[in-house]
Amino acid sequence: MRAAGFLALTVILSSLPSPAAAEPGRRVGRDVSYVENGDPAQRLDLRFPAGAGPFPVVILVHGGGWSGGDKAGADKPGSGADITPWFEPLAAAGFLSVSINYRLAPAHPWPACLDDVRAAVAWVRSHAHEFGGDAERLAIVGHSAGGHLALLAASPGPDGVAPVRAVVGCAAVNDLVADTRRRGGPSSSLQALFGIGSDTTPEVLERLAAVSPIHHLRSGYPPTLLIHGDADKTVPLDQSLDWRERARGFGVDCELLVLPGAGHRLTEWTAKEPAWTGRWTDWLRSKLGPTKTTP
Repeated sequence: MRAAGFLALTVILSSLPSPAAAEPGRRVGRDVSYVENGDPAQRLDLRFPAGAGPFPVVILVHGGGWSGGDKAGADKPGSGADITPWFEPLAAAGFLSVSINYRLAPAHPWPACLDDVRAAVAWVRSHAHEFGGDAERLAIVGHSAGGHLALLAASPGPDGVAPVRAVVGCAAVNDLVADTRRRGGPSSSLQALFGIGSDTTPEVLERLAAVSPIHHLRSGYPPTLLIHGDADKTVPLDQSLDWRERARGFGVDCELLVLPGAGHRLTEWTAKEPAWTGRWTDWLRSKLGPTKTTP
């Protein structure tokens, strides 16, 4: 790594701002660039658990229809893309979380968002040791459209090796073709992301199939946990049921946590199933292991 990059990261981490009122007692490093001289959107926040580490690391990918959302939690009050329910449970369970922003549609069409998520994963793998993380114990989590990106980014590379050890999809969109057929045409979000119209043409379906995570499943895909409300009208539970069935056909370790009565918003899940955060952090710990405290 270049000395200038190390110096910049050291300055950022040595001058962490006072914890925000919404995150009492937690150290938070904000707006770290994961692309040298990159776009303002190509930045991440670090949230540290108590202790010295090295900590297992979880990369967080917000949703928002590929055109909204924010790494700090939400881009606007009441947003359905609010990911703040992830922050405190991960820290309390001993995970270092890395919440990322990425370039958004329509200003940045496909594949800018996926390129950014993959770049962030690569950055964390290269730099984790500098801020108390363990790059060998790395997971990625995404909600909704962020789940789509997380599931794609977790796919094994040409060498058959996955870049993360585990992936969690919360109400994740994994089959864009099924979603399009259900709606009777591409959603406005997909139209903005891919620069396509509202017609369901063979060419459009072929393009959507190529970037649907369910078609990237194969042997060697990392262990996966899907969390989904059975009352979700935005991304129906069938998306996760179909993924689990296909994953098992490839021998991929896949578990599904169904939340009775829960809709699409993470902020509403605890009211329906208070234990869900503990169940998914326990699952992450089973895949990544506990914090290994440096002597």
